[in-house]
Amino acid sequence: MKLSILMPVYNEEERIADALKQALAVEYPCDIELLVVDDGSRDGTAEVLGRVDDARLRVITHPRNAGKGAAIRTAVARAEGDYMVILDADLEYDPQDIPKLLAPVLEGRATVVYGNRTFGSHSAYSFWYVMGNKGVTTVANVLFNSYIGDLETCFKLMPVELYRSLDVRSRGFGMEAEVTGKLLRRRIRPYEVPISYRARGREEGKKITWKDGVEALWILGRERTRRRPVS
Repeated sequence: MKLSILMPVYNEEERIADALKQALAVEYPCDIELLVVDDGSRDGTAEVLGRVDDARLRVITHPRNAGKGAAIRTAVARAEGDYMVILDADLEYDPQDIPKLLAPVLEGRATVVYGNRTFGSHSAYSFWYVMGNKGVTTVANVLFNSYIGDLETCFKLMPVELYRSLDVRSRGFGMEAEVTGKLLRRRIRPYEVPISYRARGREEGKKITWKDGVEALWILGRERTRRRPVS
């Protein structure tokens, strides 16, 4: 099996070198490729990416910022792996957890695996951020009669072809809700494993806002009312 690690990047000059170093230093149980999509960065991100020399790394550039969902769509179209996982470049997630996500797949126990964050005082951005995440996740569970623990997690591991078949259209952070809504509508319940997490603050460049939470609720409602695809 080959794993495609997809990393959307926007104005992460200060963190991208560390993010790449950490991702490429992990001892993965399979072959990997790291696809970085520079989503129209206006700082020195492109220069930092140009200095990294690793055969497993491929960089794709958007001429202007299009959003996380659009960046992932570009990466998935170029992915050569059997499975894929998203890894943000903001250092909130630890790539050392990725083998944990792969384990249930390699053992034949799961097809889709989510990394479930446990929020604590040292790892949460704010009370309202955590409550918003829990609220969106609860709405998804009610709408689809499921019991997932973390809808907005970045760590979503699944077959590349499955993600392509979802035809995710959300260009921004709404892609997280769209992916989960479409999986649940197909009655695909993600297997969850605990992961570590350290949220950054606004002053460190955190981009998600309450508007993204409202959009996520709208997307979940839209996906719930659509007909389930015929297998």
